[in-house]
Amino acid sequence: MLLQLVLGVLVAMLAVMVAAWAFGLARRNGGWTDVFWTWGSGAVLAVAAFWPAVGDIEPARQTLVAAMVVLWATRLGLYLTPRVAGHPEDARYAKFRQDFGPRYPMGMLFVTLPQAPATALLSVSVLLAAHSPGPAPALRDAAALALFLVAIAGEAVADAQMKRFRADPANRGKVIDTGLWAWSRHPNYFFQWLGWLAYPVIALDPGRPLTWLSLTAPAVMYGLLRHVSGVPPLEAAMLESRGEAFRDYQRRVPVFFPSPPKKA
Repeated sequence: MLLQLVLGVLVAMLAVMVAAWAFGLARRNGGWTDVFWTWGSGAVLAVAAFWPAVGDIEPARQTLVAAMVVLWATRLGLYLTPRVAGHPEDARYAKFRQDFGPRYPMGMLFVTLPQAPATALLSVSVLLAAHSPGPAPALRDAAALALFLVAIAGEAVADAQMKRFRADPANRGKVIDTGLWAWSRHPNYFFQWLGWLAYPVIALDPGRPLTWLSLTAPAVMYGLLRHVSGVPPLEAAMLESRGEAFRDYQRRVPVFFPSPPKKA
């Protein structure tokens, strides 16, 4: 049953990401890829959480998991959508446009489509949590919700601090190194990753080997954010635009996991 549901998520997200690719080409803005992925993943994963499954399934737990997915997508979607709509293309996607040149449409297709299997992998953790047996709500549900809310709040604070920094003309050309951004170069990515740990908190049962797959979502999200589509292209763009100021920031502040600020 788990495999069939994951494949269903994959098919649905392939349709979403093809639409994202076509819309981004029409609007000449690859940033719509992130918008479509966020809202699409939220909708598809919420439906998957409610999907009937064999066994002792608790509707209250399904509702909790679906609500966490929807809250994640809504917060991130409401942050990303205004940044993309009516604004210049994000530096990462502008670089793709420059690098791909006349091959840009096909190149962007291969950038966009892999995000569908990424959501399918995330769905493994979501489905195992939503279909986890046992009475609900339970202590593990409360612990997962608390962790998730801390992650959502931390990401929102990091995004708000960055928004205020960028809105001040005096900061043009500078690098933010205050607030959460003094503890991590990418606190928004860190808290986004942290939120996906909530699903293993619900699902993981050492006595049931299949539930170890609930660690898939945090593992995949860490890999994507830290090593693929998050940190590397963003830091490359920052080095190009900020130069030595960003190199100094890199020397002082850890890349992902927060730690106390270092002196200059």
